[in-house]
Amino acid sequence: MKKSQADEKILSYDDVVLRQSDLDILSGPYYLNDRIIEFYFSYLSSSHPSQDIFLVPPSIAFWIMKCPIIETLKDFIEPLNLSDRKLVIFPINDNDDVNLAEGGSHWSLLAYYRQANVFVHHDSLGSVNTGPAKQLYRTVVGYMGFSGSASKASFLECPDSPKQVNGHDCGLYVSAIARVICNWLLNCVNSNTNDLWFSDVKEKVTPSAVAEMRKEILALIRDLMARQAEQHAPE
Repeated sequence: MKKSQADEKILSYDDVVLRQSDLDILSGPYYLNDRIIEFYFSYLSSSHPSQDIFLVPPSIAFWIMKCPIIETLKDFIEPLNLSDRKLVIFPINDNDDVNLAEGGSHWSLLAYYRQANVFVHHDSLGSVNTGPAKQLYRTVVGYMGFSGSASKASFLECPDSPKQVNGHDCGLYVSAIARVICNWLLNCVNSNTNDLWFSDVKEKVTPSAVAEMRKEILALIRDLMARQAEQHAPE
């Protein structure tokens, strides 16, 4: 495919602009990029319109993790109102180069749950991304609450997080786990905070479910494209 075709804009959704190359990624067994994950997080946010939940876009999570100036970081984080959220989900990427757009080769997920005062890391390759996840945890933990209790929040590496069976589905596991956690928070009643969402994730995020999710996201984008085309069609 020619570069101009790959760069063609196909969908604007909230603040996310998807291109033809993103459809090509979803159509084949390829590693998800930042735009696709940001799109799906934005879609989840629209599907779960609660101020209690904040799904952090990949670019913001990366910037928080890599920001070298504390005062700049403070000014950037405070408007996000992290201290008001019950659940905050960060996508973690192993990119070390702040000058390299869409770098890195692995995605994982870090979720903060206020009731348990814990950051939980889900990594579909075991502990490959523990380093970047702990870097973000150490950077953001002091901004999670006013009382000071959130600054003592613990970091937990989920030992039983679902594992990918290939080298390219990590971003889909992040998307699938994020969806399960959001549903768990909205549906749980008198939940056992010791278990958190772990049993739901283990049950619902399977290799077959993740494979289907690639098709689901692709179908979702095509449906939204069709709706936008109808809205702009001449009468």
